[in-house]
Amino acid sequence: MNVIFLILIGVAAGALSGMGIGGGAVLIPALTLIFGQSQHAAQNINLVYFIPTAAFAVAIHAKGGQIQKEILPKLIMGGIIGAVAGALIALNLEADTLRQIFAIFLLVMGFSEFFKKVEKRG
Repeated sequence: MNVIFLILIGVAAGALSGMGIGGGAVLIPALTLIFGQSQHAAQNINLVYFIPTAAFAVAIHAKGGQIQKEILPKLIMGGIIGAVAGALIALNLEADTLRQIFAIFLLVMGFSEFFKKVEKRG
């Protein structure tokens, strides 16, 4: 694997994460389509990648006073429950099914972001 290419994919995923879109939209397809990783492995790598990027984003937003601390415990608990449930479901799905679900998720999120931007402009 070309190290420079991997770094560029990491930069693109990080930039998307910083914009709030999510780096997995770049990272998972790149890992599966370009580098031949299985869907399960790519999603696992994405989860490991998410930890430092999320921690950095939280630090930046906290410094800017953009975090509502009173709702954090509920969000964190919901996130933990969702992550465990999602991991258990993903482990029991075939790679093709997981890939299709992820593709649908990306399409829905893409349309959602597109129409959100159109709504703000109009």
